[in-house]
Amino acid sequence: MFRLHMLMSAVKEALQRLRVRSPTRLTDYEHRVFSQNGEDGIIQEIFHRIGITNRYFVEFGVEGGIECNCGRLVKMKGWSGLFMEADPAHFAQLEENYEPYPNVTCRQAIVASSNIEEIFSKNGVPLEPDLLSIDIDGNDYWVWAAIKRWSPRVVIVEYNASHRPPRRWVMKEDPDHTWDQTNYYGASLASLAALGEQKGYALVATDSMGVNAFFVRRELAVPERFIRPGDVMFHYSPPRFGSYEGGHRAGSGPYVEI
Repeated sequence: MFRLHMLMSAVKEALQRLRVRSPTRLTDYEHRVFSQNGEDGIIQEIFHRIGITNRYFVEFGVEGGIECNCGRLVKMKGWSGLFMEADPAHFAQLEENYEPYPNVTCRQAIVASSNIEEIFSKNGVPLEPDLLSIDIDGNDYWVWAAIKRWSPRVVIVEYNASHRPPRRWVMKEDPDHTWDQTNYYGASLASLAALGEQKGYALVATDSMGVNAFFVRRELAVPERFIRPGDVMFHYSPPRFGSYEGGHRAGSGPYVEI
């Protein structure tokens, strides 16, 4: 009996060491509180692994803020931050929803590569916020590329899962773009991962629905914390949303392969 107990203890210790050396996939932690899919759980697990510093976020493209990536952080964890929304009706709802949270700033703004750093500066965004979430159904790639002075520890960007790795595909920048409910928007995961690499970030996950990609600053995205950081083929999730063959109906428009 004693030998069996010792054996079981040794097995448990070995499993614990294995978990430390080989972190599990972040999709295993998906759960939804205020996010569209399982992003809330992935965000929670990322910060469990890398720690939290200033508890500050920036998120834009949030509509009324009912379903978004940072709502849980505000309402359940007391984070501060900046929400931005362009549509007047959605913005009115956003302001109403977050009025009880004085640590949150809501701004009505059309976010573009030409003004993103000006917006950050005017609203006092710290140079290293814990989290940035980008979802504007179009120029997402170009806006992230334009953020140079600020270095968030974690970045979430919506990707276009219609373009599977290793394809490079980025919607040509268009300040007047309005999403037409097709798969003509944003950028492929491979293109976003390449941009992230240039900016010092590693891809660590996508949500299982094929909507959001999660990036962590390279010095924090070590193999001891994340499984296969930067591996686009491994982390890619195909589109599992919409009513058209697991995604949005086909669209077309100018694009670049970067």
